[in-house]
Amino acid sequence: MKTFIALLSGLVLGIGLLLSGMANPAKVIAFLDLAGAWDPSLALVMGGAIAVAFPAFTWAKSRSVAWSGDRLQLPTARQIDAPLVLGSLTFGVGWGLAGYCPGPALVSLGMASQPAIVFVVAMGVGMAAHALLTRPKA
Repeated sequence: MKTFIALLSGLVLGIGLLLSGMANPAKVIAFLDLAGAWDPSLALVMGGAIAVAFPAFTWAKSRSVAWSGDRLQLPTARQIDAPLVLGSLTFGVGWGLAGYCPGPALVSLGMASQPAIVFVVAMGVGMAAHALLTRPKA
């Protein structure tokens, strides 16, 4: 059942990213180009995502078990600290330069897109570096 839920969730996300244009780096870069040929359509996609996620997260706060039967763990941190700001800036710069964020990059990877392959490899290297730099000291 967990595998089915994961597959269904991934398919819904992937189809949504494709339909919304989020898997198209040119469309994403046009959205981020506020001083040029700005394309506001992705703002509607983000607004729609927030409209769907807000009630779902509100409902999830009252639960302790996910649909899969696993313990439900929502983020509890409320403070804005240096790692959050630096991570956000790094994410934003990478998104602006490449036109990809992780989800759309994986969708494009499924289409054997060479830029997506490079992005996913770089993302993996970054994740490994983060894991090494932030691992607990023994």
